[in-house]
Amino acid sequence: MENNDLNFDNRVPLEELKNTVEAIKKELATVIVGQQNFIDLLIVSVLVDGHALIEGVPGVAKTITAKLFAKTLKTGFSRIQFTPDLMPSDILGTSIFNVQNSSFEFKKGPIFSNVILIDEINRAPAKTQAALFETMEERQVTMDGTTYKMAEPFMVLATQNPIEQEGTYALPEAQLDRFLFKIKVDYPSTEEEVKIILTHHERKGEKPQDKITPVLTPKKLAEFKKNIHDIIVEEKIIIYIANIITNTRNHPHLYLGASPRASIATLAASKAFAAIAGRDFVIPEDVKKALAPVLNHRVILTPEREMEGMTTENVVNMIMESVEVPR
Repeated sequence: MENNDLNFDNRVPLEELKNTVEAIKKELATVIVGQQNFIDLLIVSVLVDGHALIEGVPGVAKTITAKLFAKTLKTGFSRIQFTPDLMPSDILGTSIFNVQNSSFEFKKGPIFSNVILIDEINRAPAKTQAALFETMEERQVTMDGTTYKMAEPFMVLATQNPIEQEGTYALPEAQLDRFLFKIKVDYPSTEEEVKIILTHHERKGEKPQDKITPVLTPKKLAEFKKNIHDIIVEEKIIIYIANIITNTRNHPHLYLGASPRASIATLAASKAFAAIAGRDFVIPEDVKKALAPVLNHRVILTPEREMEGMTTENVVNMIMESVEVPR
């Protein structure tokens, strides 16, 4: 019997959170085929105030899944297409002169929303990327000496294509670190491909977003976030996370290891995975679920291993196998 199926007397009320997560998954399943891991990671991101970088080849439903996920939340949504000529003012906003009262007024840009989907984040130049990451980290925009706070919830979902390099600007490691997760979206299996085609055929031209009903309100989301802060984490689990993260810093296959921010991200995500499973305490399996998406963009392989076709997931799995699991 799996730990998820055990009955506990929870000290933290998690029944409603678990039911709401199931309702979100059920809504998305009416349109999205498969992608269970992708959806789980999006839900965890919103529960722990994290941002997610979504990587995959064109056509694997990165953008539509992110859009439909945003629609299950009763919040504002905006989509920004990043292009090489995009300026910081195009996303943050700009001051416009008002002739009637002879003063400048700040006109807010599309970043002033709750869930922001940024398509092809690596297509915009460095200064536009920098303006975005400052907003993601500080959760505010300062313009002409005035600070504008971002409304809660505030979550950035950014997509990028791993293959296409022409006309792209790679995100520096310090900026990548702002994302809680890097979610890799793979091709569907043959069975899923058949289901995707059938679902599209049966929709008869109806737009996917018209089939999605909002499930979660900002007020309820704020309650769930408080519940996640109360999830119990034993010291042995914290030591387990620390051992794995410090192992990335002296691993022979890695050129760059993970920072303490990765440890904090792993802890936060592990607590959310426990809560979604209806448990008010973290187990090693929760940590294992969080590690690959947390470390995907925070560690760099040595050039030799990269040329051999090794992936960061391979190394993360090696480290997990080498570190003793707490009992």
